[in-house]
Amino acid sequence: MIYVSPLSGVVDAIRAVGPSHLVSLLDPESMIDTPDGIERVCHLRLGINDIAEPRDELIVPGEAHVSELISFVRGWDQKNPMLVHCWAGISRSTAAAFIALCTLNENHPEAELARLVRARGAHAHPNRLMVRLADDILGRKGRMREAVEALGPPRQTWEGELFALPVHPEG
Repeated sequence: MIYVSPLSGVVDAIRAVGPSHLVSLLDPESMIDTPDGIERVCHLRLGINDIAEPRDELIVPGEAHVSELISFVRGWDQKNPMLVHCWAGISRSTAAAFIALCTLNENHPEAELARLVRARGAHAHPNRLMVRLADDILGRKGRMREAVEALGPPRQTWEGELFALPVHPEG
C-alpha cells in the first residue's frame, strides 16, 4: 500500500501502518529528519515548494526531483507500505502518490489511477508541474496530465487526512 498524509499525521501514520519507506516533500526550511522506525536510506527528502511556476526564493519542483522520486519508487521492494507526505497532504504528496502508481503500473490507464487517488482522497489536488514532469520522464505522452486535469476541483480543505492506495489496483 501507498499511504498519503499531511506532515501533522506522519508520526501517527508511521505507528499505525508501519511503512518501510517514507517520502517527504517539504520546503527546505520545514524538512524533517528521518523519524524513528524508518531507516535513513529508506527516507527520500525532496526539498521543494508547492508551486508550479518559478517564484523568488522558492524551489520549484524540477526534473531532477521527479526523477529521484521515480528511482526511489522503483527501488522500493513493496514488502511494507510506503508513506508519502507534504505539508498539507493535498498537492505535492498526492502528485507523488499518483506518480508512484504510474511508475509501478506501466500498462494501467492513467485516468483510472488518477480517479483512484481522488476516490481515496477527495481533497487530492496533485501538483500539476510534478505530474507534467513525470509524464515526460515516463513517456506517457500527456496521458498523466490529461488524467489529472480531468479530475476537476477537489474537496476544499486546509489539510488532508491519511488515505491508502493499493499499489496494484484492479482493472
